[in-house]
Amino acid sequence: MNTLDDKWNNGDPYELFMGRWSKLIAPKFLNWLRLPICSKWLEVGCGTGALTEAIYQNCEPAHLTSIDPSSEFLIKAKQRLKDKGNFLIGTAIDLPVEDDYVDIIVSGLALNFFPNLEGALTEMKRVTKPDGTIAAYVWDYSGRMDMLRFFWNAAILVNPQAVDLDEGVRFPICNMGTLKKTFQNVGLSQIEVATFDIDMQFEDFGDYWNPFLGGQGPASAYLDSLSKNLQEELKEKIYAQLPIEADGSIQLLGRALAIKGKNK
Repeated sequence: MNTLDDKWNNGDPYELFMGRWSKLIAPKFLNWLRLPICSKWLEVGCGTGALTEAIYQNCEPAHLTSIDPSSEFLIKAKQRLKDKGNFLIGTAIDLPVEDDYVDIIVSGLALNFFPNLEGALTEMKRVTKPDGTIAAYVWDYSGRMDMLRFFWNAAILVNPQAVDLDEGVRFPICNMGTLKKTFQNVGLSQIEVATFDIDMQFEDFGDYWNPFLGGQGPASAYLDSLSKNLQEELKEKIYAQLPIEADGSIQLLGRALAIKGKNK
């Protein structure tokens, strides 16, 4: 079961599913960093450009290069930024940047998708200037990423084997202690951590449920793998558990875990 294709590559369905929440987290993260303006930035795993856009709006970068392995995501990011910025196809383990080139490397909601995270962080250190900053944030999948927790808690009731696909299980890096240890293991110093919360407001159950039908991520992949009867059973269990208001609206909490360190 845990071999299903997560399909994190299609811009429009991603925006409906996670992108609308990503853009709420990005400014909080940048405000916490409090980094100098007119710096050279590298963004690793830019996706559809939520963090990219926020950097331009809040940080006045002298130069920003944004990298992602998905050409579909990069098309969406370029459209979002109206062709502003420098976008390249690339991976975290082989950055197309020279040694000691950037002041700041950031990665938003992507660390858990790097197959070799310590290798990726070592590569980030290579291209970061001495005393430069490497920073990132991830969703708190096993804790207060309520949108997904309600889904997976219900999925496990329907089929206990669904736990194998739960991001809270699959992505152990999305834990503050593990994040700190990983940054320490690659030799980063002055490590600091923080959490950021957002309100995830849904107009009604359809606004919550329909994004899961877009084929993006582990939850959608799991849903697609079920028979129609099991899909309906899962839908009913989630509906019964959600805190639905009298007017039909649903308000959940989304939490991100952030970390930053200095390159020695």
